[in-house]
Amino acid sequence: MKILVAGNLVLDLLAWPVEEIRWDGTVWVDQITRSVGGNGANTSYTLAKLGVDVTLVGAVGKDAEGEELLSILKGVDTTRVKKLALPTPTTMALVKRTGQRAFVHRPGASKGALKSVPSMKGFHHFHLANPFAVPALRTLAPKMLERARRDGLTTSMDTGWDSRGEWGKVVLPCLEHVDVLFVNEEEARLITGAKSWRAALKLLPAGHVVMKRGDKGAVVDGALVPAYPVEAIDSTGAGDVFAGAFLAAWTRGYSLTESVDFANAAAAMSVLELGSVTGLKNFAQTLRWKKARRAAI
Repeated sequence: MKILVAGNLVLDLLAWPVEEIRWDGTVWVDQITRSVGGNGANTSYTLAKLGVDVTLVGAVGKDAEGEELLSILKGVDTTRVKKLALPTPTTMALVKRTGQRAFVHRPGASKGALKSVPSMKGFHHFHLANPFAVPALRTLAPKMLERARRDGLTTSMDTGWDSRGEWGKVVLPCLEHVDVLFVNEEEARLITGAKSWRAALKLLPAGHVVMKRGDKGAVVDGALVPAYPVEAIDSTGAGDVFAGAFLAAWTRGYSLTESVDFANAAAAMSVLELGSVTGLKNFAQTLRWKKARRAAI
């Protein structure tokens, strides 16, 4: 199974723990680290770590940060990642001890990325990672997903946060071409205008809707799959890890519920360490962790 992922690549700079910001002052922290970030990069890294043949299409800058980011993406085919004359996208993440975080983001090369529909030849599945994170995807996303379907690929999309507030204008035209939609409660309400996540589910006409609900677990086609309780250190990238882990299981022939359960476990592991993908293990290790944790609950 070969998967093509389209999305952003970001170098994350993380500080932990940050409980408050003091303007004109200094906040001392225990850790400051650099990590792979961006919805496309995080999901691709997860897929590769879990043994999937994955190619990423997107853009970085022609700078040291871009080279660093590509070097971190071990196992991911990055030959279709363009190097543009713009700075590599970078996010500063301030992370609370409880795992909550606040971001400051420079889009950089994302502004010039993914301005045409990529070739789908040779792939079996196409995943679109956050249409809001790359400006060109706001209008090109439906065409990419339609092309993938026309070429015989299965498709998925993870929504993400829209800083412009366009929500449904961007997402709803995509859904007739989406086999699996990943979305959280708040995103679903904002996309549909519904007052509750249950009402929102009925207004998202994708093939299957997987709603991420954090420590409450996830809902797939209306059925709740419970989470794996952990003490989170950093929740950055957990949604991307979830999507990648789901696809790694689903494309292996796991059922929807089994794939969500596996994704819940991988996401739980990812929040145990600082950085989007630092806590990830391979497929067999994740299965063992999942079995042991479920038995202990």
